[in-house]
Amino acid sequence: MYRKHLRFAALLVIIIARGTFFFAQNFTDVKPSPQQVAWQDLEIGAIIHFGPNTFVDREWGDGTADPSVFNPTNVDPEQWMRAAKSAGIKYVVFVAKHHDGFCLWPSAHTAYGVKSSPWKAGQGDLVGDVARAARKYGLKFGVYLSPWDRHDPSYKDSAAYDTYYLFLLNELAANYGELVEFWLDGAGSAGHVYDFDRYVDNLRVYQPNALIFADAALLKYGDIRWVGNESGSASENNWNVLDLRGYLRYRPAEADTPLRKDHWFWHPNDEASLKTVDELLDTYDKTVGRGAQLMIGLAPDNRGLLPDADVLRLKEFGDAIRSIYAPEKNLAAHAANASAYRAALDSDPDTIWSASEGSHSASVDLVFAHPVSFDRAVTMEWLVNGQNIQKYAIQIMNGIEWKSVYSGTTIGHKKVDLFPRVTTQHVRLNILVASGTPHIRAFQLFDGARPDR
Repeated sequence: MYRKHLRFAALLVIIIARGTFFFAQNFTDVKPSPQQVAWQDLEIGAIIHFGPNTFVDREWGDGTADPSVFNPTNVDPEQWMRAAKSAGIKYVVFVAKHHDGFCLWPSAHTAYGVKSSPWKAGQGDLVGDVARAARKYGLKFGVYLSPWDRHDPSYKDSAAYDTYYLFLLNELAANYGELVEFWLDGAGSAGHVYDFDRYVDNLRVYQPNALIFADAALLKYGDIRWVGNESGSASENNWNVLDLRGYLRYRPAEADTPLRKDHWFWHPNDEASLKTVDELLDTYDKTVGRGAQLMIGLAPDNRGLLPDADVLRLKEFGDAIRSIYAPEKNLAAHAANASAYRAALDSDPDTIWSASEGSHSASVDLVFAHPVSFDRAVTMEWLVNGQNIQKYAIQIMNGIEWKSVYSGTTIGHKKVDLFPRVTTQHVRLNILVASGTPHIRAFQLFDGARPDR
């Protein structure tokens, strides 16, 4: 018996020394970091594309555009932020270097950027200008530094380019304040091998709290995952925990989609591509309404301003969201028995209604003094202890029987469930299966079909 214990102890030492642990791990055991929880509460962000492509009518520059083409006459990042804020956007990611390799800050490691352009006589720093404008208007700030580089000659040598990329990364990470998000992707790389682990290690030195966005297949150490398309549509069954070859990690989805269809950069005579308010509302329902983050692509024009039509559309979109989901429109708060579930009904996401500890099902059962009509429910799960709800239904009393008007699986950060308009005096959120005690931040009912919205 003593020898068996010695053999087990020796095996444990070997396992620890090799950094490998064979403890069973379940999806529901994986919990988000405080930074991920705070990021999910932001819900809507913007990614801003502006650079030489804006002036040469291209989406993907090839790195040959002369820096002299970058000469906007009226750059106003504060105008960008005011427009973004009107839409309910709470954070912005600025494209500091796109695939063309042009740096929008005065890098000490390349001449290919704003310091070689006529804009501000080569003395401008657009990354700094955007960062200051974002913070002035209360928006979080992040950057995208494209790994693909079609200009710098070192790109042909993976090791040399890694060093060059890290010079740029460190400049951005060290000199522009706190970054809420750092974008990485593998667009256009055509088999080029990047030392992503080294990139992450360097970023963490300067920005330990920044969340790293990347395709799940590209970077296993990312904090946020790409939703998998640029149409602004997340899966209705949306789990925040991914299995990356046996390694479980909490990685909520971000769904990026441009304000103008298929166009990330501004193009002349492109007004017809601007999405309608109804299209944007549909995108909201399929992103934020499915527990994902909505990242809207904004594109200043060759003056350096967001076009008037874009500014107006952003405001119209924000107004439409607020008109439907304003706290005073929440019908659930007026239930006759609202006090029993007030923490879920009060439109305050910092209050939480919890089922009995240890339970794996629960219901929020509302009774109204008079019939109410609604066509959607908004539910938020408290995620600090992980994503637990696996199956639920929105139900109304139909005579003496419960009728499900919507059935779903995951809730996650936020779920917006749409269904044909119903009228009832008795409605409930019925949590049918949960891996742990259900905790609800919000359960709200809205009538978005009303003509006066």
